[in-house]
Amino acid sequence: MGLRFGLLGAGRIGRVHARAVTGAAGAKLVAVADAVPEAAKAIAAAYSTEVRSVEAIMNAKDVDAVLITTPTDLHADMIEQAARAGKAIFCEKPIDLSVERVRRCLAVARAEKAALMIGFNRRFDPNFMEARARIDAGVIGEVEMVSIISRDPAPPPPDYVARSGGLFRDMTIHDFDMAAFLLGEDPVTVFAAASNLIDPAIGAAGDVDSASLVLTTKSGKIAQISNSRRATYGYDQRIEVHGAKGLVSAENVRATTVEVADADGYRRDPLLNFFMTRYTQAYANEIAAFVAALAAGRPMRPSGEDGLKALLMAEAAVKSLKERRQVEIAY
Repeated sequence: MGLRFGLLGAGRIGRVHARAVTGAAGAKLVAVADAVPEAAKAIAAAYSTEVRSVEAIMNAKDVDAVLITTPTDLHADMIEQAARAGKAIFCEKPIDLSVERVRRCLAVARAEKAALMIGFNRRFDPNFMEARARIDAGVIGEVEMVSIISRDPAPPPPDYVARSGGLFRDMTIHDFDMAAFLLGEDPVTVFAAASNLIDPAIGAAGDVDSASLVLTTKSGKIAQISNSRRATYGYDQRIEVHGAKGLVSAENVRATTVEVADADGYRRDPLLNFFMTRYTQAYANEIAAFVAALAAGRPMRPSGEDGLKALLMAEAAVKSLKERRQVEIAY
């Protein structure tokens, strides 16, 4: 029969996860819910499943797990509701924009002994996973420095910026999680420098669109993060990990590896230009990992605590930018 999923949220990321679940061995999409009926109906028609209310999915005996892909302000409430209903839970990041609300939510999940995984999909990118595997195999020795480049192809609309929680909580939060994943340690300090260089409307909304951050761990390891809301050449996603014995890196992904050379020089295909295409396999891999961990009774990773840690790094970065100094991360 496999693990039976209910999907809560039929928007853009909901569609991504619907495809991932229906393509995963040992998983089945049973029902979908959304405040916009037509969105839910579209997924139901595409994957031969049912449209139900959130309450019906939470109470359903034929639903073992829920995928929460609703707007952020609904995540924590839905996690608590699902935990109390005895469901396994996969929730897109972040759990909430408020640290205290996240702590209360995780307390409920722990009390109910709920299996909870947070959707930091980049850990499951095949290239980044292989980089981590080679680090674990000792290929580059002890990790010393990590560099992460994450640049979006174009800035989001100002109305999105206003409700997103800002660059650090919305975009850099993925890179905070990746920094810990690649370092093998949680950063304990952060220094952030940021500017509004791309879209004045983002500045008017109270946010920045360009940032560089430096994180350090207790043992002295260093991670550098470079963010921009605009990369005219495509979705720029690169990592580099330097160690005592060498270096491992993962480059950008292109539509093909074809290269043409002629009298005008060398030309390659552009970068994949959207997270839904760049990280298609990562989304599939994370759902497969969720199913496998639940079947084996293993702890979920990234866990709710991992989600909290990334948010705490974001909060420290906001404080660092405001106070123009290095800030300790308050775990």
